[in-house]
Amino acid sequence: MVQPLTASQPRVVYQGEPGAFSEEAALAFFAQPQPVAVPTWRAIFEAVRDGTVQAGVAAIENSLAGSIRETYDLLAEFDLPIVGAVSVPVRLSLLALPGQRLEDIERVYSHAQALAQADEFLRTRPWQVLTTYNTAGAARMIAETGERGAGAVASPRVANLYGLEVVARDIQTGTDNRTRFVVLAREGLADAWLRTPPAPGAPMMTTLVFAVRNVPGSLHRCLGAFATRGLNLSRLESRPTRAARWEYVFWVDLDADASSPDTKAALDELRTEAAMVRVLGSYARPTE
Repeated sequence: MVQPLTASQPRVVYQGEPGAFSEEAALAFFAQPQPVAVPTWRAIFEAVRDGTVQAGVAAIENSLAGSIRETYDLLAEFDLPIVGAVSVPVRLSLLALPGQRLEDIERVYSHAQALAQADEFLRTRPWQVLTTYNTAGAARMIAETGERGAGAVASPRVANLYGLEVVARDIQTGTDNRTRFVVLAREGLADAWLRTPPAPGAPMMTTLVFAVRNVPGSLHRCLGAFATRGLNLSRLESRPTRAARWEYVFWVDLDADASSPDTKAALDELRTEAAMVRVLGSYARPTE
């Protein structure tokens, strides 16, 4: 059963191990959360759905590597609203056992997204690159097994958590690498839970998904519902429906509040044209 909203510390579920960027998202969004680690993205949705936690954070997009598509598919599968979002800066380091030098490293472990974000650095040497389920989990594995000749791509703060050392810093590609996380909850969030409650009049965004009819011009007319009202779509992405071959749904981030008159009118028009429309939530735009 869902615990009632109170001023106490909320239980917030994230994917990975202590030190993961998803844990950083929970700590950045909530004032005094009780972080709960789970091994998979699906487990986040299940915990929020079942009411064993008050909220969850799930990565949805990276500024360099793009969308985390599994999250979009889980949002489609689970009937959970998005109640907030947080943008986390990504700083990656290569971590190894104490005393190991860069020249000693032969194998590098990390999550596929982190490996993609450090691709330029990783291509400078003939390392064997291996994927794991989580950045912090890769560091923990090396620490627990005592694997020499191995490095983990992870946040530098993970080194102290698992007794490792930083072999190379700031190995991410570019200087403005960030990951955006959505916050999921079955109920609203108490203001006392939030590290920084949204200011009155703060810019809002709305996430929705719709399916077009299989007729010429349907997508054009759907998008026109927003364009004619001057509403900006900051993101548009298609994903397979999984219900039929070669049919797709479109995910939209809209720079507007779903409760505003223009947005309401646009959504009403969209519903007359689209085969399906689902609004997942309106929430304050995360600051960078």
